[in-house]
Amino acid sequence: MSTGGVPRLVIAAPSSGAGKTTVATGLMAAFAEAGLTVSPHKVGPDYIDPGYHALATGRPGRNLDAFLCGPERIAPLFLHGAAGADLALVEGVMGLFDGAFGRGELASTAQVAKLLRAPVVLVVDASSQSRSVAALVHGFASWDPEVRLAGVILNKVGSDRHEELLRDAMESSGVPVLGALRRAEAARTPSRHLGLVPVAERRAEAVESVRALAARVREGCDLTALLALARGVPELPDRPWDPAAAVAPAAADGGRPVVAVAGGPAFTFTYAEHAELLAAAGAEVVPFDPLRDERLPAGTRGLVIGGGFPEVYAPELSANAPLRAEVARLAASGAPVAAECAGLLYLSRSLDGRPMCGVLPADGRMTERLTLGYREAVALADNALAAAGTRVRGHEFHRTVLEPGAGPSLAWGVTHPRRAVEGFVSGGVHASYLHLHWAAVPSAAARLVAGAARRAVPAADGAR
Repeated sequence: MSTGGVPRLVIAAPSSGAGKTTVATGLMAAFAEAGLTVSPHKVGPDYIDPGYHALATGRPGRNLDAFLCGPERIAPLFLHGAAGADLALVEGVMGLFDGAFGRGELASTAQVAKLLRAPVVLVVDASSQSRSVAALVHGFASWDPEVRLAGVILNKVGSDRHEELLRDAMESSGVPVLGALRRAEAARTPSRHLGLVPVAERRAEAVESVRALAARVREGCDLTALLALARGVPELPDRPWDPAAAVAPAAADGGRPVVAVAGGPAFTFTYAEHAELLAAAGAEVVPFDPLRDERLPAGTRGLVIGGGFPEVYAPELSANAPLRAEVARLAASGAPVAAECAGLLYLSRSLDGRPMCGVLPADGRMTERLTLGYREAVALADNALAAAGTRVRGHEFHRTVLEPGAGPSLAWGVTHPRRAVEGFVSGGVHASYLHLHWAAVPSAAARLVAGAARRAVPAADGAR
């Protein structure tokens, strides 16, 4: 089979809350337990669901976001992630036809399904319906003739009688029922202020949750029919995205510069392609955990601190004074440091009154207000990630505020959905609330690694 013909399904829903994460993760785990190599994908910018997908499949969960990356990159990124897989499952975002605000179908699950030429299986919350479910499905099946709604999984079914009524109603819809799952309160995954609790914070419990989801799906879904549906897809004409083709390796007299990447429970928000691009650009990518590690990796000449939940771990992050001091020294040396959202807060003076790294002259705090949405922005100054004038698309997702919200040298001028300025540029530091997907701007990885390659290895490394 050629790469473009990888079997694939999109798991969508009429709206958020219908159970598509439950069903998609359960299907991934069930097929993986059956011996298939499953490639997991998620429509949209979400970081948390892909963590559960990775746990279910043993492969990186990868995002397919047509706003952040452009529609033209969706199929190539999919083929890159699905290389060597027997089956690819794509979990949708929000409702099937919901996309970027005011942009029509852009970034919707429906658009991604069309770009992948993939059949859609609709997960329907049937908890308060019987015959009406057929009308709902009919509407979704007929709304866009380019979207192939190939089956339905009925979720939150109350009883055998309820299931019988639903299946009878669905017979007239022309859309087959491929599964029916009972209500199961015990299978719910805990949530908090930004959605599900990430896998990294509850790994042992998460493993059991995923196993339970796989068992539910095996019992309630027709896996044979679903696999046959996935195998009936056409070839994709696109070529897989290649990080090595996207960037040129930086020349470094001292070999591959070490770029440290923050991880662990406090910093779980990253896209798999970022590390791949850094490595392709010539870096030795070394992860570290700011909750446990008191020093940066030996030889660190560049630093990436992505998003996550520093507000949850503020006491532990603050207590790790040796690492905070080392991060501050690295930033003061002029080494390239790229920080997004949680990383921005970690570099601040304080978070909820607790000392952080003190790299930025600003203080962060939690609020009740959720800041969420896509952004378009332009770089206002040369920095570690972008040359002045570089235009990007990004995403914000946080319940914190930073005061002041920007420094004397500004990172971004936001041009959509409102005009604003945001973020800090200081020396080699670029810190902002804006999340980027570097597959759309591979020059960000190349620029950071080139900056790291120009730095001398810290003399203190010899004493470690």
